[in-house]
Amino acid sequence: MTMSSAEVNGQRITYEDTGGSGPAVIFSHGFLMDHTMFEPQVDALRAEFRCVAWDERGFGGTPATGPFTYWDSANDALALLDLLGIESAVFGGMSQGGFVSLRAALTAPERVRALVLIDTQAGQESKDVEPAYEAMVEDWVANGPHETLVGAVASIIFGGGYDPGPWIAKWQAAPKEDIREPFTTLLGRDDVTDRLGEITAPAIIFHGEEDGAISMDKAEALESGLGNCVELVRIPGGGHASNLSHPDAVNGPLLEFLRKYA
Repeated sequence: MTMSSAEVNGQRITYEDTGGSGPAVIFSHGFLMDHTMFEPQVDALRAEFRCVAWDERGFGGTPATGPFTYWDSANDALALLDLLGIESAVFGGMSQGGFVSLRAALTAPERVRALVLIDTQAGQESKDVEPAYEAMVEDWVANGPHETLVGAVASIIFGGGYDPGPWIAKWQAAPKEDIREPFTTLLGRDDVTDRLGEITAPAIIFHGEEDGAISMDKAEALESGLGNCVELVRIPGGGHASNLSHPDAVNGPLLEFLRKYA
């Protein structure tokens, strides 16, 4: 995959595209991550599928130039598909990327062939964790992503048994203020739970059983709310980024799903 960037939807977007003639899958990453978090999936899929992975506003090579919502991000993804000449695609997303993918399915259902939802939910952050997250972000902006702070953040995202070193290095290399706008979007997002029944595209959910950021009951609510959820795959030992920490547990069922529904 070759890194590219383009002006779409009034926004400079960085992305990679495997190309090819197979059905398209567009991957949207989680908060504090970037498009490279899907490398294990792209490697497993690229022989059969055209994989597009992109950096959402505020992360990787895509700047956040002002306030935005996940509806804006969904439109970014759809506009990127326009640019690439892709009429419809499977939308895959982890956590924040799942928020984006759900909104893409509500915005342009005819363009979303299927959904792959990884460690995500339809609702908002619970009020009891908001103060802790806000304190972390204030510390990040004031003092930079210091070792104690990034250790705590990495534990939330990756759990145990996965080396977060490369991600921590990325966080520490980025301007510390860059976290603020995407965090405002994260905490201020709307709840789309009541609209899940409108989504008729086939969906598969992957969720780490040890996910410390979004609990399994949120995945179960997503499964029951969606109009056509094919399967909820529970990842034993998986944390919040289960596709990174347990790629083999994800890639097998993912390939089966895509071969049937993409």
